[in-house]
This record gives sequence, C-alpha cells and structure tokens, in this order.
Amino acid sequence: MERGRYLRRKIANALQSVLLLGIMAVIFGLIGKLIAGLEGVAVAVIAGVVVFLLSPRLSPAMVLRMYQARRLMPEEFPVLYHIMESLADKASLPEVPKIYYIPSAIMNAFSVGRRDQAVIAVTDGLIRGLDSQELTGILAHEVSHIEHNDLWIMGLADFISRFTNVFSIMGVLFLILYFPAILLGWINFSLWAVLIIIFAPYASVLLQLALSRIREYEADMNAVRLTGDPQGLASALGKIEHYPIRLWNLILIPGRKAPTPSLLRTHPHTEKRIARLMNIAGKRA
Repeated sequence: MERGRYLRRKIANALQSVLLLGIMAVIFGLIGKLIAGLEGVAVAVIAGVVVFLLSPRLSPAMVLRMYQARRLMPEEFPVLYHIMESLADKASLPEVPKIYYIPSAIMNAFSVGRRDQAVIAVTDGLIRGLDSQELTGILAHEVSHIEHNDLWIMGLADFISRFTNVFSIMGVLFLILYFPAILLGWINFSLWAVLIIIFAPYASVLLQLALSRIREYEADMNAVRLTGDPQGLASALGKIEHYPIRLWNLILIPGRKAPTPSLLRTHPHTEKRIARLMNIAGKRA
C-alpha cells in the first residue's frame, strides 16, 4: 500500500515538473519569436539543446570555491561518511557523494554535481548543531536531490528563466527605441505582445518557484523513504529554521556567510514541510 502511494506521488510530481518546465519553455520561445521572429525561436531552441546536453557535465568546483569549502575526509568524520555510504546504497547511486566542509556558522547543506560525480556540502553550524539522527535526515534530503536529478532540472529551469529575462530586456529596449513609430502607427505592435514582453520574466520566475517547491517536497518524502524516519528530518528542519545567528559573526568573520546557491534558492515554508513530515510520522505510529 505504502509503495503504491509512493509511486503515485512520484508520477504526479514528475508530471507537474514536466508541465511547469514545458510552460517555461513555451514562454521562452514565445518571447523569442516576438523579439526576433522565427530566428528568435531557433536561438531559444538551440540554446535549450546546448544546456540540455552540457549542463550535467558542469563542475561543482566553482560553487565550492565560492564558499571556501574543503574536502572532508572519511577519517575526520567517520560517522558522517558511514551515513552517506548507507544512503547512497539505498538510493542506488553509482558513486558515494563526496562531503565538503564549509566554515560557516549558518546551519545549512546543499548538493552540486550529477549522480555519478556529486558533492554534498555541509556547514560547521550544521555539523555542530544536529545530532546523528537529524544529520541523517538532512543528508537523505540532499541524496534525494541527487538521485532524482533535481540539480539538473533546476539548472535547466534557471537557464530558461534567466534567458527569458534577457529577451524581455531586449524587447523593452526595442519598445522604447521605436515607441514614437509605434505611437504613430508606423509599426504594428499589439498590446498583448507588449504585455508578454514585460511580464514574461515574472511568469517564468513564478513557475520556477513552483517547480522548486515541488522538488523540495518530493526530496523530503523520498528522504523519509530512504531513512524510514520522518521525525529526524522534521527535527533538523525545525532547528535550522530557528537557529540564532549573531550579527557580528556575519560581519566580522569572512567565512560565516550562508550558502544559498542560486539554483536551489527557492524553498517552501519550513512549517509546511515539517507539517507534512509529522503527518507521515502520525500515519506510521
């Protein structure tokens, strides 16, 4: 029964993700057509294909350097690596993700890379602030992102959103430049086209937010499947949400910044995530 419910939820979330990405792609192509005709559509399609083929091969090294992360070796934290090996095995990952340490007081973790070359970065605050049960829940959440290629999906969505914004800026500049000719009727430009050019980036960002929330909820649910422990992740999320940050640490200590990679910067409200997890715990009790 539980496996059937998991599969139905997984299929529904996958369909929602495909639908949202598809709508973003349509908006991207439409604004490209308005700006440059069929050539604009061709540029949008070619750019999308290039990202589709190359984005899984992008190295996580640049993101890790940005946060002054260093490789955390197994002998430094054997318990953490034992947890990671167990989760990677349950998720059937081809390689155990490497663990990197970030010298930040913020309690956070994120994953970068692809399934066969993934990295999970954890902050000093996270390691010190969570017990092993809670750490297992957080690592399982990140392993789930890797298992289901969420990094690639959100990377593609981020690309579409950014280029939609670029096309929109070009369109607005075009409207400003030719406004007198449009006003005098020398150039035909419908009101709908103007509205699409102006508001397309906002629509794309909202769709990206919705997609990110779907992938985050799915990662939570899959983390529970990997660990069998919704309380551990719920407790960790509660601690991360209410962890006090001293202002002088953020100002005076260069390495104490919050890691928030742009591809995964949009999360649903923590309270809602915890409520869902506790609902699962109640059903299992």
